[in-house]
Amino acid sequence: MNSHSFRLLSTGFHDGFYNMGLDEALLESAAGGELPVLRFYGWDPPAVSIGYFQNLEEEVDLEAAKRFGFDLVRRISGGGAVLHRSELTYSIILSMDHPLAGKNLGESYVVLCQGLIRGLAVLGMEAVFSGTNDILVGGKKISGNAQTRSGGFLLQHGTILLDNDVDTMFDVLKTPKDKNRGKLIGEVKGRVTSLRSVLGRIIPFEEVEKALVRGFEEALGMIFTKMEISPAEDSRARELEKTKFSTREWLCKR
Repeated sequence: MNSHSFRLLSTGFHDGFYNMGLDEALLESAAGGELPVLRFYGWDPPAVSIGYFQNLEEEVDLEAAKRFGFDLVRRISGGGAVLHRSELTYSIILSMDHPLAGKNLGESYVVLCQGLIRGLAVLGMEAVFSGTNDILVGGKKISGNAQTRSGGFLLQHGTILLDNDVDTMFDVLKTPKDKNRGKLIGEVKGRVTSLRSVLGRIIPFEEVEKALVRGFEEALGMIFTKMEISPAEDSRARELEKTKFSTREWLCKR
């Protein structure tokens, strides 16, 4: 089997607890000998995810999230709080000795994000890698990414913003509620962009997914076999959804 062979999974829209459970289940599958994975998915209902090391009540306005009907879920990866609403989310899972894993955390971000950058080029925009794990278009953030590593394998997941939702983000994430709030919102809008903002049209989820597949093929030489998750992976994801990601113990562990 070619070392760049990957399972391509398009798992549709699910709630945040199942989405995070499936990412972890697929990480376990890869550690058990399955092929590396590139997965695309969305969130229904929308959700706010917090990083593994964050404190829920410090990051999220719980009443606002409840009012909007958003799920609240803690990721197994680090990073900050994210509103998952108008976006495409991807995850990549592979061994840390895989040729595409890089020599260290920083290098792995640089390498793997090249697939996203090339995919955005397919859609007609020039993107660049920035900082530790962001992707910018026109100097504005369009993608944030995070990783976790376990048992010699890494999981990197991240987002491509289909549309801007900065006002709602400020409603559900803890931010100053004083006179500076309007200024902060303006500053963030000046730092964040989306496919709709750049291209001037609403980009269907499936169009973005197709472009990113091509991007990973062209930039990183990934060879894809389109597959479905196995019944065992689905069962494990639902087990993790029930016993871990939807529990208050996990959500409030920090």
